[in-house]
Amino acid sequence: MNTKTTIISMALWMISLTTAWAQTTIVSKGKAKGRIVCTEKTATNTEAAEIMQLFVERISGANLPIAYGATTRQGDIVIGEQTNKADEDGFSIETIGKSLHIKSGGDRGAIYGVATLLEKWMGVNYYAKDVYTLSKSKDIILPRINHAETPAFRFRQTFSYGNDDPIYKRFMRLESHDELFASDMWVHTFNQILPADKYGKAHPEYYSMINGKRQPGTHSQWCLTNPEVLELACEKIDSIFRANPDRKMISISQNDGNGTYCQCPECKKVEEEEGAVSGNYIRFLNKLAQRFPDKEFSTLAYLFTMEPPKKTRPLKNVNIMLCDIDCKREVPLTDNESGHQFVKALEGWSAISDNIFIWDYVINFDGVVTPFPNFHCLQKNISLFKHNHATMLFEQNMPTRGTDFLEMKAWILAKLMWNPEQDTDSLMVAFMNGYYHEAAPYMYQYQKLLQGALLASGKELWIYDSPITHKDGMLNAKLCKTYNELFDKAENAVKGDTAVLNRVRLSRLPLQYSELEIARTNPDRDAEETSQLLNLFEQRTKEYGVRTLNERENRPEDYCRLYRERFLPVKERNIALGKNVSFLSAPSGKYAEMGAQALTDGLYGGTTYVESWVGWEGRDADFVIDLGKKESFQEVTADFLLQSGAWILWPKSVTYSISNDNNNWQPIGTFTFNEDRSLAVKFQNATVITQQPVNAQYVRVSVKGIGKCPSWHYGVGYDAWFFIDEVKVK
Repeated sequence: MNTKTTIISMALWMISLTTAWAQTTIVSKGKAKGRIVCTEKTATNTEAAEIMQLFVERISGANLPIAYGATTRQGDIVIGEQTNKADEDGFSIETIGKSLHIKSGGDRGAIYGVATLLEKWMGVNYYAKDVYTLSKSKDIILPRINHAETPAFRFRQTFSYGNDDPIYKRFMRLESHDELFASDMWVHTFNQILPADKYGKAHPEYYSMINGKRQPGTHSQWCLTNPEVLELACEKIDSIFRANPDRKMISISQNDGNGTYCQCPECKKVEEEEGAVSGNYIRFLNKLAQRFPDKEFSTLAYLFTMEPPKKTRPLKNVNIMLCDIDCKREVPLTDNESGHQFVKALEGWSAISDNIFIWDYVINFDGVVTPFPNFHCLQKNISLFKHNHATMLFEQNMPTRGTDFLEMKAWILAKLMWNPEQDTDSLMVAFMNGYYHEAAPYMYQYQKLLQGALLASGKELWIYDSPITHKDGMLNAKLCKTYNELFDKAENAVKGDTAVLNRVRLSRLPLQYSELEIARTNPDRDAEETSQLLNLFEQRTKEYGVRTLNERENRPEDYCRLYRERFLPVKERNIALGKNVSFLSAPSGKYAEMGAQALTDGLYGGTTYVESWVGWEGRDADFVIDLGKKESFQEVTADFLLQSGAWILWPKSVTYSISNDNNNWQPIGTFTFNEDRSLAVKFQNATVITQQPVNAQYVRVSVKGIGKCPSWHYGVGYDAWFFIDEVKVK
């Protein structure tokens, strides 16, 4: 053998030897060749070991024994050592000799290291609750690994179902607020700390002054310049921490509601000094942080507190929970006007704090079962948060089945919260291939077509949106036809796999719901076709366990029942249909222009007030319907909406009167409303029936509103709305 051949042979032998030495054989021919060794017995190490053991067995059939504190030997997977290569929740995976070491940077690093090993080197992919894929093999041989990761955010939560599958939660590297905040006090806690029903009557001075009057209520805020409020709050906070010695964080934050902050002279003085309402809140939180220096205090920068103060800086143990609730979602936050205001606020907070918690909204709360194509915004928004010092992130989806592409959105968000530099489109493809299998190409086409149609339409995407907003845009008839063709192909591609077929059909529900909503605004709709779609929607929502259509807990079965009652044709004569309406007390704002048509057009409004409904804010309604000639009738009814989350409440009463000269009026009856504190969206037919038929040309509708929102409501002290959509005379 010549010298050159000898050198090549020796080199190949050395490479072979190095490769063999670098490999860690975990399982060979279905038999365990190593163990899972935990350096010490802790809950985190044990959970990490059990997940590893479970999936090794699922892949190979072999059971790796778990040992604690044992001496490491060949083929072992060692869990529980610490690493300086990663921070909280991070980890390193290192081949040392012929054993593999999963080291933790702190907290759940060992668990997330195991999940990463299973994903990247052992072919396990977890997609949704109880949905994962893996490749079975009798041999598990790992290459040499030297890998470390630290998450971009120290707290990561997607509001999605799956917590009853703890392995899904670990694979997604997700946490829950109830694991962090003492007594689960994490937002809107003022009334939990100092309940208005306990202190409000004797001490109204503890609560907001609004329009010159103290307004104690469950959604009122505190008077933060009142020293007694500080002392009482400290007493309650101390008791909470004593009852939860393992927790170091609590939220002391405004009640839900907008504009309900205190406007007393002392609070106004601070607001003027700070140039923002938040100044009062940060000064108050800093006092708490000084009293409890070993604890962390989170507070909301939300609605009226979104803008940062100009003078006071939050202390290091004051956490700013900044919310982008008012922003539109058709483009990233940096690219539209509503987002610009939030970005400016974010930059302002990041200039004075490195302890920022972002609360981001990624779904339509008024119609969770509605298309919401914002995938193209997710990565850019999360990168924006990271760039501006956010260390904690809550992505608010809706944790109920049927929410638009919830499983994919939760999966992509989890990936991006760990590492925002990933490509969303690549993540979407990876998820679809694993979750929808052969249907994936059609589901991908649907999403990309929907996204393109939204951007081309120029329509905004809002978290309190209606499909009807987009009926001439991304949900126009031609596009919906194309979407349905794609879903037909997707269903056909997986018709032999019931589990995957059901995933496709579940994902189709938002399109079907949109078609139902749009159909009810079309007077020329095919009633039989609409009825069949409604029946299918009702069947599928029941079959797949869809329990709500919006954040107000409106159930699909109630929606379908009301749809049949309100929107499907009923053979009845409405004398007021299409008749002229003139206002004595006009609707508020934009509703004045549309009101004359919407009240008698024969089309009922749905569960969102943004279409068909006509509203009055803080004042009474008074209008006249001209029937065109003297008519005989016995019943008058007007349809009202309750949506208390939007400050839309029942009025006090509605009185109907008749006239033949539009001057002299005779009342024929009054309908009185009962107070309803429900958060559900409801409809009320305010009906008056006379004992005998009456004859008149003019019908007057006079509505007495409640004026201000009551003490139990979000908008305490501010004007309440009421909405009407259709008046019938028959």
